[in-house]
Parts: sequence; structure tokens; C-alpha cells
Amino acid sequence: MPFGTDAPFLIEAAGLEKVYQRGDEGVVALRNVNLWVLPGEFAVIIGPSGSGKSTLLHLLGGIDRPTHGQLHVNGVDLVAASEAALTRFRRDNIGFVFQFYNLLPSLNALDNVILPLLAKGLGWKAARARGADMLAQVGLSHRQKHTPAQLSGGEQQRVAIARAMLLEPCVVLADEPTGDLDSASANSIITLMVELNQRLGVTFIVATHNLNLLRVASRTYEMADGQVMFAPAG
Repeated sequence: MPFGTDAPFLIEAAGLEKVYQRGDEGVVALRNVNLWVLPGEFAVIIGPSGSGKSTLLHLLGGIDRPTHGQLHVNGVDLVAASEAALTRFRRDNIGFVFQFYNLLPSLNALDNVILPLLAKGLGWKAARARGADMLAQVGLSHRQKHTPAQLSGGEQQRVAIARAMLLEPCVVLADEPTGDLDSASANSIITLMVELNQRLGVTFIVATHNLNLLRVASRTYEMADGQVMFAPAG
């Protein structure tokens, strides 16, 4: 599929390469990756550890830059963007969900969720009201005052998803969101992400080795050794 067509893609990546320097040696993490995602899709990037999935998510989220290639997300050229523009892009467009939740242990669930709103300058009362609503949407109204240590792994991931969704991002990037969970909790998190995707229309891109996610994907990419080995037609 050619880059820059009139198709209304939310994400367009063409010829992405990422090389990290390790001393005098260049380590290739991504090789000629092409990827397209439409608004509202539930895209899954499947592959084993070390296949390049996390590196690709970091590029899509503006955390890192490609060494070569083209990358547009929600109309923003992430290759040409300045560091200040990338910071704004991440704040305004991207929600991140990680395998190990990245919650602050000293804060309760509600305070963990509202941190992005407080950082953006919203008042405490308004932030708490929006955070409580988002926790209700992930099924945790009754756990607002609990710290991460008082929550199960699945509940902690629900808090992390609520935090990622709070600023109404155009895309949620989830890196192995079920990787640290038992099968029942993992299936519950899959169901939650699909429900939020369908009800709110937020695009999800999930990098995983969990094959159960393939059954809910609207678009699938398979990665190995830094390359996309399979991509959907059209």
C-alpha cells in the first residue's frame, strides 16, 4: 500500500528502521517495517520477545525516533517533529499501557488515574470527578481508595487502562498488557479493551505474544527479527 494515499489512516508507517549503537556496533531493532491503522481499529502486533514489537510501539508513540523511514500519526510527522512537538504529541494523542502497570505505589487508584490531568493543569476537584468516572468505566468504582499493593494484578492493569484513557487519546498503545496476568485476568483485560474500543471508538494497538488477542483483532501484524512477516491485505 503506497504511503500518502487518500485513505483516512490514523497511522502510516513506511520503511521504518531503527538501529541502536552499542559501542562501535549498530544493533538493528527494526527492518523496513510498513504499517497502516485506521481510526477505531483494534490492531494486534503478535510476535515473540525480542521481535521488535516494543521498539515499534515506542516509535508510534513518539517516545523514540526511527533511524530511517516515514511515520505519520494523526497527521503529525513524527520524523520531522521537534522534541517539544513530540512532547505535545504524546500528551495530546497517546495513551500508554505497560506490562507492569507503572503505578505509583504510594498513591491510591484514583490519584494514580488523575495524574495526567493534574499535570495538564486541571483543578483537583474536576480531575477527581473525571478520574472517578473513568474508574467506573473500567469496573473499579469500589476500589478508588486502594493502593496498588491492595489490588490484584488485573485490577492494577484496569487502573493503568483508566489512566491511559483519561485524556481521550486518539490511540492507546498497549505493550504486553496481559503478560503478567493469569489466564482469567488476561481474558478479562482483553474483554475490557475491546469493550472500550467499540464503545468509545478509541484505536488500540496491542503488542503481545498472547494468541488469544488474535480472535478480537480487526488488523493483525506478525513480527519476527525486527521485520513484519505478515500483514493484512488492503
